[in-house]
Amino acid sequence: MDRCFRILLQVIEAWQAKDIEGVLAHMSDDIVWHYAAPGLPPVRGKATAAKLLARFQSDMHGIEWRIFAHAEAGDRLFVEGVDDYRTTQGHRVAVPYAGVLDFRGDLITGWRDYVDLAVITDQKSGQPLSAQVENLLDRPTAA
Repeated sequence: MDRCFRILLQVIEAWQAKDIEGVLAHMSDDIVWHYAAPGLPPVRGKATAAKLLARFQSDMHGIEWRIFAHAEAGDRLFVEGVDDYRTTQGHRVAVPYAGVLDFRGDLITGWRDYVDLAVITDQKSGQPLSAQVENLLDRPTAA
């Protein structure tokens, strides 16, 4: 298994356990995180990332973050996956995405997730998953 992908699996494990410090342990102090590229500006720095993670975590329950495919090129990891969880109101949110992570040693220095913000908004408001989203979710995971 590739080095960067192994680190991402540790991040996923920490996130699903709601361990924000465990997630942050894998980020550099100067991380630049585009959590919804290109729709929203990036988060810069670990302290700001911690605030974003805490905000996310407050409305994410039963997290099932899955990776369907990945590839590594040097210190760069490409992934295709889904963030799948329930909101506090009980709405299912399942967001397919593609991501690119840059590493310096064992720390993530850059993170770009490409997601459709309209899908997130619709699902958070209680709309059912679209057929397109359902089709993207029904695939084997990479790990």
